[in-house]
Amino acid sequence: MPEYQVLTGLIGDIYDAILDPAQWNDVLARITEFVGGEAGGLLSKNSVSKLGNAHHHVGVDAHYMKLYLETYSKFDPMSTLPFFDVEQVVSTPDLMPYDEFCEGRFYQEWARPQGWVDAANAVLEKSMTSCAYLSVIRSEAQGMVDDEMRRRMALIVPHVRRAVLIGKAIDLRHAEASTFAGILEGFCVGVFLVDANARIVHANAAGHGILHAADFLRATGGRLVAADGQVDQTLREVFAAAGGGDAALDVKGIAVPLTASDGECYVAHVLPLTSGQRRRVGTAYTAAAAVFVRKAALETPAAPEVIAKSYRLTPTELRVLLAIVEVGGVPEVATALGVAESTVKTHLGRLFEKTGTSRQADLVKLVAGFASPLQG
Repeated sequence: MPEYQVLTGLIGDIYDAILDPAQWNDVLARITEFVGGEAGGLLSKNSVSKLGNAHHHVGVDAHYMKLYLETYSKFDPMSTLPFFDVEQVVSTPDLMPYDEFCEGRFYQEWARPQGWVDAANAVLEKSMTSCAYLSVIRSEAQGMVDDEMRRRMALIVPHVRRAVLIGKAIDLRHAEASTFAGILEGFCVGVFLVDANARIVHANAAGHGILHAADFLRATGGRLVAADGQVDQTLREVFAAAGGGDAALDVKGIAVPLTASDGECYVAHVLPLTSGQRRRVGTAYTAAAAVFVRKAALETPAAPEVIAKSYRLTPTELRVLLAIVEVGGVPEVATALGVAESTVKTHLGRLFEKTGTSRQADLVKLVAGFASPLQG
């Protein structure tokens, strides 16, 4: 089957998983096969405890998954992943020097016994205390992450991210179409159900508020219209394509930027309702798509990311800095990271130079100074 057809079908299944999270494992299996990996997962990592959580995963033996959650998630290189941009595809060598990775406990005791050598990862969402990401692992036979894997991963990641974000706003696992409108009323984001001609068939309270303001979006002749002509044309094309289902929508972007008269930025996420499990909602309302409109706020960076950018630290230097704060002295950090003490000392010297400090205690104070005053 041509890549085009595989991709469009896969994108449709990704959005179906919003309505039925039980499909995520099957979808992950298809994503893993499409990008060229052996195992994959939707995971999150707490930047404070360093513990990881696998929300959905495929291709990992249950025994090794248990070991990961209980022990080895603390040692994987993902603690530096928030340092990278959302949706940016990064491999293990981007996170830390590969020779150090191979010397560490995570590789020696967890990855190597399974025959795994690398992984393609992308941040889906990050906050002050956690990072959610998609990861697809490569085996020795497949080799290191290459340009083709990065290209295919980049095609998939935006859709996975949008599905995750929309899924956080709406949980329809047990919702029937008859109660759909009631659910929408509880959202703080504006939600519109529209047909293929942009006619509004339902709007929640927040959506009516947006229309009442008649700023960047308004109702004209019963249709949803954007104030910006080019944006309006894009929305009309997306709605018309959504009327033909996921295949007709193809791989067009379904996140549309909007700008209010005061300069505030918003984003409209469009979810087709004419394919898969979403069809039952669309049929009940003769709707082709659901439009979720929210203010586009900058991602709140995790404190480690702010520190790294402030002092121009490499991912490895950041990893050593955080380990010093959490674990303690050089011997303890070397043991925790599974590297030689000389390696830790080398990175420590660079940390002193870049931060203008001379003691490990000063590094601890430096990190404490970046702590959010809202964290308890």
